[in-house]
Amino acid sequence: MKSPANIIQRLKERIRLDKKTFLLYSVLRALVILSAVRCFLMQNYEGLALCILSLILFLLPAFFEAKMKVDIPPLFEGSIYLFIYAAEILGEVNHYYTLIPGWDTMLHTINGFLCAAIGFSMVELLNRSSRRISLSPLYLAVVAFCFSMTIGVCWEFIEFTADQLFFLDMQKDTIVQTIGSVTLDPTHSQIPVKVSDIVKTVIYTASGDTVTVEGGYLDIGIIDTMKDLFVNFIGAITFSVIGYFYESKRGKRTAKIAQSLILRKYTDEELEQQEKDINQRMQEIRDEREARRKGRRREI
Repeated sequence: MKSPANIIQRLKERIRLDKKTFLLYSVLRALVILSAVRCFLMQNYEGLALCILSLILFLLPAFFEAKMKVDIPPLFEGSIYLFIYAAEILGEVNHYYTLIPGWDTMLHTINGFLCAAIGFSMVELLNRSSRRISLSPLYLAVVAFCFSMTIGVCWEFIEFTADQLFFLDMQKDTIVQTIGSVTLDPTHSQIPVKVSDIVKTVIYTASGDTVTVEGGYLDIGIIDTMKDLFVNFIGAITFSVIGYFYESKRGKRTAKIAQSLILRKYTDEELEQQEKDINQRMQEIRDEREARRKGRRREI
């Protein structure tokens, strides 16, 4: 039975099969480790946990490749690494979500695009490997779009649940100057009452404390949620269009973009060669470790 350390090493060696991808992985991994050390020294244990989570997430593409026997194109795999680093390390640990306007919006747009690529690849692999199923390019594009939007909606469910249970404010609040609400209608006839030019909101608590919101009224998450879903929609529809033209064999540029983002099934020959390369590299690592142990024994 393989140990966890051995499994992790094999996943790293799988990433090493593509030099450019491994270089990006190595750089980002080093940056995450530096962030983890800084968080530990600053006693920021929540940030340290996010760094550890990021290191685990970096291995998921290689794990998925090994289990599903599919090839994740280097551009797609690199995009996943960058997305994880931008979301967890820059966004959460370094607070880019609040420091840089539009950071969250950018990531949700990219997420919509990447999830559509994953959804398209899953169905496209089935379409190519099955003799009984022959799906049209439009059907594949619609499935990719729906898959991406479903992931986006499920993530908003997670944010809403975290905010309701733990008050984390994952659905970032927005200050607005105008609201319309039927709750303010004294006749209870569902007539929306519009309140304009709000410059300040004062919140009174049961304990007698007051909290002042300068600049307007505090919208609790709904604007942020709808904005996230809208940009997810843009990312999803963008890849769905690319996937449609790729599958219908229209446009060489579209085909090149799609091929760099769509997963494909490994051939038996490729799998055999990969296993040989990984096993050879693992043996080299074991030999190097054994040589170092013998060297230390001689010194003693």
